[in-house]
Amino acid sequence: MGEETTIIGTVMSVVFQNEENGYAVLRLVTDDGELLTLVGCVPCAAPGENLTATGTFSSHPQYGEQFSALEVERYLPSNETEILNYLASGVVRGVGPATAEKLVARFGEETLRVLESEPEKLTAIKGMTSKRAQEISNAFNEQMGLRRVMEFLAHYDLPAALSVPLYRRFGASAMAALERNPYLLSASAFGVDFSVCDEIALSMGFGGDDALRTEAGLTFELSHNREAGGHVFLPREKLLAATVQLLDCDVDAAEKSLDDLIERKRIVQEPVANVTACYLRASWEDESYVVTRISAMLADKPDALRGVERVIAEIEREQGVQYAPLQRQAVELAAKEELLLLTGGPGTGKTTSVRAIVALFERMGLSVLLAAPTGRAAKRMGELCSREAQTIHRMLGMTWNDQTDEVTFTKGEKEPLEADALIVDETSMVDLALMRALLAALRPGCRLVLVGDPDQLPSVGAGNVFSDLIRSGRVATVALRDIFRQAGQSMIVRNAHLVNTGMPPQLKNTATNDFFFLPRRDSVRLVETVVELCKTRLPDKMGIPAEELQVLTPTRRGDAGTRSLNFALQAALNPPKPGKQERRFGELTFREGDRVMQTRNDYDVVWQKADGTAGTGIFNGDVGHIAKIDPSGELLEIVFDDRTAVYTADMLAELDMAYAMTVHKAQGSEYRGVVFVGAPCAPSLMVRGVLYTAITRARELLVIVGDDSAVNKMAENDRRSRRYSGLKWRLRKGGEEK
Repeated sequence: MGEETTIIGTVMSVVFQNEENGYAVLRLVTDDGELLTLVGCVPCAAPGENLTATGTFSSHPQYGEQFSALEVERYLPSNETEILNYLASGVVRGVGPATAEKLVARFGEETLRVLESEPEKLTAIKGMTSKRAQEISNAFNEQMGLRRVMEFLAHYDLPAALSVPLYRRFGASAMAALERNPYLLSASAFGVDFSVCDEIALSMGFGGDDALRTEAGLTFELSHNREAGGHVFLPREKLLAATVQLLDCDVDAAEKSLDDLIERKRIVQEPVANVTACYLRASWEDESYVVTRISAMLADKPDALRGVERVIAEIEREQGVQYAPLQRQAVELAAKEELLLLTGGPGTGKTTSVRAIVALFERMGLSVLLAAPTGRAAKRMGELCSREAQTIHRMLGMTWNDQTDEVTFTKGEKEPLEADALIVDETSMVDLALMRALLAALRPGCRLVLVGDPDQLPSVGAGNVFSDLIRSGRVATVALRDIFRQAGQSMIVRNAHLVNTGMPPQLKNTATNDFFFLPRRDSVRLVETVVELCKTRLPDKMGIPAEELQVLTPTRRGDAGTRSLNFALQAALNPPKPGKQERRFGELTFREGDRVMQTRNDYDVVWQKADGTAGTGIFNGDVGHIAKIDPSGELLEIVFDDRTAVYTADMLAELDMAYAMTVHKAQGSEYRGVVFVGAPCAPSLMVRGVLYTAITRARELLVIVGDDSAVNKMAENDRRSRRYSGLKWRLRKGGEEK
């Protein structure tokens, strides 16, 4: 990459334009008469417009010199030729080359001003009706609205790409919305730091004690704690204290704004256990709905299957197994309960139990669906049960509503799932909002079996649903505890259960061939060992190829974090070579063959399967590999399991390397071999749940590399971050009232 510089020029042609994110490839003629290619975020670009762009030059072996624009200032064309080229490009809806010529011939350099503010004058052109004139003016003003939004963003050094989601959300009123409330930029859809929004608001003249400011601070604290901490609500005292600290405002002002928000029903306040709970309305509605539906399922006792013992015996003979007492209990409860929770650690026979329940339901004449939160978990569930399993999102028909910036589902109360029974695996990953959507899609009487391991890390999203359901004591639960003999021979399984009981794992290497510990306290030597294991030792000696190994670590930061490990692993496993295309983005170089991970939910990415099936949406934590990079470096073909998606270069901000990933990101996935880095890191990550989850990701082989004292401390530390949730209390309270 070259040094940062500034160029001024006029757009000659638009080679490529992504309407979803504004990314463009333009041919530009500079003030010096030089013709060059510019790439960057320039929404609704059109020939004839003038640009001032700041960025860097790079040389491409096939396409020559390119200018990657980091910042772009845009100016409307000023002379007649530029205006004609601009309008003839079709950038204004309803104006083609012929109309453009008539407009410029009539109004000359005043054409754009007339379009914006004096549309009635357009009727002077032959064949132009008042209605069409107004439609053209409206379309032009939409373009102007987008430009004003971009100018606003540029003024505050915010990325131009934000203009696209803002305009999708607010349309022509986007600028007015920003002027009324700049704090809206702190919403997750836009992702601007609240402190930046606050600075913008204060610079725009909003006072430090303005009600809009305190209300924005209160709602931000609730949404931030929901997204970052998994809290469904905050106690009133904690919410007020956090807001006062955030804004450095008077507590009385915060109290008044909170009461106003409660009165307007934007925040719901009610007692939960011994605290006064404050919810964002959406979170309160989610929790209330889940409580209502679960309570209804508990009250609705389906017809019991006659002769269940005989049926179970037939299934045993058919599957060639003999169920343990707790497995048999699970199947019997599934026959008579509308809702069942099935829990257990590795090697306790959850899969055998699920297969038995599926067979039972089918003998009862019930149509059965299988689902899991992630694609990998669904794939594994389908393979183990010898039938199709889907992700919950796909099963529910997930879509994205641009107007509300919310996920919506086609399946719900009005169009429920066509199933008599649903079995969901890895339920500990299901957050409150997804559980609401799942329950809403079940028709009355549909049986639901939730399977999972409550000792794994909780869901990324808000709530601790699976654990709350168990701890409520209201829902029929079978906790499988016995480790089956074959599984008990595995040191992976044995160590997982040791850790789960607070005991340190057995790190002394034995004759087992599925678990090894390599002590490395020096960080340089640790990284070298991880690289060596993935590149040669494990593929050569254990027969597990590098692409089926996954390096896990508790943290992103430090010498033993994902950032450092990914740099080292990429250099070893996928080095550059002639003919292998690559694309630099920030500090990362993406290369054909790289293992990559999506780092945020993107509901607009289009994917296609080999059989022609198409859909949209790539989600936070999805892992794939770069199959192909276009020689221009602007288009990347990425394969996520059986889905292929095309990314433009600016979408690389959504990707990270995935040779190494955090344990949190690995939830719901299972790998043939896992290399876990057990080195000291932040105290909040040195906990039992992280170690247990890491161990249970390994199917055939687990190698722990690191500091034995750090690993043992993790096993001993059962500190769990508390999540404020009313689900357990509400369910328990409902049971007490009966």
